[in-house]
Amino acid sequence: MSADDDARRLAAANPSGWFEDLYAEADAGTAAVPWDKTTPQPDLVTWAAGRDGTGQRALVVGCGYGRDSEFLATLGFDVTAFDISPSAIAATRARFPDSRVSYEVADLLNPPAAWHRAFDLVVENMTVQALPVSLHAEATSRVASLVGSTLLVLAVARDEGPEPDGPPWPLTPSEVLAFETDGLAARSVGRLNGRWVAELGR
Repeated sequence: MSADDDARRLAAANPSGWFEDLYAEADAGTAAVPWDKTTPQPDLVTWAAGRDGTGQRALVVGCGYGRDSEFLATLGFDVTAFDISPSAIAATRARFPDSRVSYEVADLLNPPAAWHRAFDLVVENMTVQALPVSLHAEATSRVASLVGSTLLVLAVARDEGPEPDGPPWPLTPSEVLAFETDGLAARSVGRLNGRWVAELGR
């Protein structure tokens, strides 16, 4: 069974809580995490080229095993990264024992009140699309509420139409534009090679 098959099996059984199931099984060696990569997301690297995060706070949504978070820390950002899965956070702390990143267990749909508009940069890299479509609107609103200045949304793209089998449940054009809420406005929205790269700000 492939890593994608593992994710779909668990999501079918537990649509909103399958992340911990997957990471726990991965920790036990009985499943694989399909997004466990050895490098940060390429679109994030391209977007961040030449940026200096010194003196700025960044938040990584659904950080998984921390590759994007560690990358942002190298740019000088003071990084907080969270995941709903305690197993993911424990594994990430073990992978990066000397990290400057603050890794925390938190729920995107019920984030800490202190995080409201608290971050200069929020990176939403394919977390909303990992949730069932019925949760996209709520998750999008919660992401927007965390942004103090800039939001970067990275996601697989699809056209408007019938809901696909997932996970993932890629984002439509209207779902990307739905991040324009709580005072956020799109600065740039690009679709290339089947992926969204959208920057929004307030």
